[in-house]
Amino acid sequence: MTRRVALLAHEGLPDRAKTAVGVLRYADAEVVAVVDREIAEADPDARVTDYVPEVPDAPIVGRVADAPDFDALVIGVAPIGGGFDESWRPDVRIALEAGADVVAGLHYFLADDEEFAALAAEHGGELRDVRRPPDDLTVAEGRARDLDAEIVLTVGTDCSTGKMTTTRELYEAARERGVDAAFVPTGQTGIIIEDWGIPIDRTVSDFTASAVERMCVERADHDYLFVEGQGSLIHPAYSAVTTGLLHGAMPDSLVMCHDAGREAIHGYESFEIPNPGYVAEMYESLAEPIAPTEVVAGALNTSGLDGETATEATKRYRAQLDAPVADPIRDGAERLLEAVL
Repeated sequence: MTRRVALLAHEGLPDRAKTAVGVLRYADAEVVAVVDREIAEADPDARVTDYVPEVPDAPIVGRVADAPDFDALVIGVAPIGGGFDESWRPDVRIALEAGADVVAGLHYFLADDEEFAALAAEHGGELRDVRRPPDDLTVAEGRARDLDAEIVLTVGTDCSTGKMTTTRELYEAARERGVDAAFVPTGQTGIIIEDWGIPIDRTVSDFTASAVERMCVERADHDYLFVEGQGSLIHPAYSAVTTGLLHGAMPDSLVMCHDAGREAIHGYESFEIPNPGYVAEMYESLAEPIAPTEVVAGALNTSGLDGETATEATKRYRAQLDAPVADPIRDGAERLLEAVL
């Protein structure tokens, strides 16, 4: 039976609530409501498709108490640092008191919260912290390069440039074409969608490469592995996790994601984003001593642009990368998939 879920996305839909958007697009679940107090207050009749086109529709409500009955509440906001906003507490409390599960991809573990743990035990709900890595990770062994599967990793010029979305669109396009492919989730959104995976941005630094290596080995019976990327080599806070992914997955090819018009690192605006062609060369250079690879295509997020401006941005990005470019949502992923295959 399809699980009924409510998505908590306070003051985040759609830009800050990337986990909510990912669940709406890709998860095998019935979304009964999105909880966003800012939108609901401004428009009591708001609907999801007013803000996120081409996904199953649902009402936007201001509180969890206003949502139709659901089996699980999913924290759909991904704040910088992965903290828990105390203004969410009443909504989580109401969900647990109703006997629902609560699923979170935060660095703050709900299961370690005394109030939430007590409510879950009392009412029979489960607290699932998907960013909690397994306890038995160790250092990588350099095994990914020996796998028969072709490994494709998405990388980016920044965080929140569409790496999970691009990976998912490539995977689904490959499956539609009859390619034997698997999606390898490395972050909270992908893990919630797939119901498996290791959150590599929560691993001990020495074990990050091992985490993605383990997942690739586990899915090595497929012809293609599409690995969800994280962070960016030029990000002042998250470059370490990007490097671990690059060296642990040992990808055969890279697809580089960029947000059209973004000139500085999101949340760190004093750090400019260099020419994407230069960033692509950085990825290839860093991979070279471990497992040579190349950027074969570029995914460009043009969601904030009109058609003509998006076309010009795509042409510019194509020239910078000297590779095929497409917006996987606006244009579809076929052009990118052709470059990968």
